[in-house]
This record gives sequence, structure tokens and C-alpha cells, in this order.
Amino acid sequence: MKPRIALIDLDGTIADYDAAIIRDMELIRSPYEPLPLGDTVYFKESMPPYLKARAKFIRSQPGWWFNLEPLKKGFDIVDLLRQYKFDLHVLTKAPHSVDAAWTEKVLWCKKYLPNTDITISQEKGLVYGKILLDDWPPYAKSWLEHRPRGLVIMVEQRWNKDFEHPQVVKYNGSNLAEVESRLIKLIENHETLANNI
Repeated sequence: MKPRIALIDLDGTIADYDAAIIRDMELIRSPYEPLPLGDTVYFKESMPPYLKARAKFIRSQPGWWFNLEPLKKGFDIVDLLRQYKFDLHVLTKAPHSVDAAWTEKVLWCKKYLPNTDITISQEKGLVYGKILLDDWPPYAKSWLEHRPRGLVIMVEQRWNKDFEHPQVVKYNGSNLAEVESRLIKLIENHETLANNI
């Protein structure tokens, strides 16, 4: 039987990218810019070029990625996956324009998830796992295209509240029993399939 592999995203899932970039963008915001920056910072496609350049400058500062705070909701799920004996594999995407992010993401994982395998990929859909823990709907959809029996556990954020998919269960910080129930069902289904082969 294949090992139970759970793929774990970093930014917005177990590392608080959102709070850090908004905090740092606010520190150097012009008094003439609209308040608050909020979603404009996260949804890069809606950012004007000067804000994109500013965000890149912030993310390029030494230690910025390494110093992201852990997200409790994400680590609630990590603990649950450990309880059910999943092999944890970090699956993250690093920006091409910020070389330091690659190294600092690995160092962050060594600090908060020691002895965990790490894959940095530009296409998450190509990486094998039974579960994907992620916050970003496009990555979830891409991964599910290749995993018809997979499960995505999505840490609920403001940018994914409206996303729905039958193979996605969201965790909002208070519905751990629901997530655990879906996890148990996945395990039982995979064990049944393995026994019938």
C-alpha cells in the first residue's frame, strides 16, 4: 500500500504571509493611498505596478520569509494529520523574482516542521499525495484534476470563502470534527480500494 502522504502548503495555510505583507505595506504606505490596502495586497493581479514593486521590495528583505508567523488553524490540521499517521510533505511555490524566498522557506520548515520533506514546485498538480492542505483555490483545482480520490483541506481565508468543491473541506478554526470525519472517510475508502486489488 502506498504511504499516506499529506502535502502541506506554506503561505496562507501554515505561515501567515497575509498579515506580514499587509503590515509591512502599511508601514511604507503613502498618506494619500486608500485605507486599508487589504485585498489589494493579496490579489496581486489587482495591484497597480508601483504596489507590486513595493511588495517585491518587502519580500526581498533578508529574513522576511523566515520570520513569517505560524498560523494556528493550519497547525491544527498538521496535528490532526500526524495523529492519523500521515507522512507530511511541504509543497510550496517560491517566487521566481525573490531568490531568498527559496532558502528561507526551507529554513522556516526546518524551524516549524523539522524532519519534513520539502518540495518547491511551480505546478502543485503534478505532486502525488492523498491530501492537500492549501488555501488557494486555483492550486486546489489543479491538484484535484490529477487526484480524483484526493481530499483538499482548505484553511478558510477571506479569498477562498466562496470556493466550493465536493472534494474540499474547509477548516475555519471551529469545525475540526467535520474535517476529521472527512479524513477518516478518505482513509477508509483508500483501505477498501487497497484490499480489493
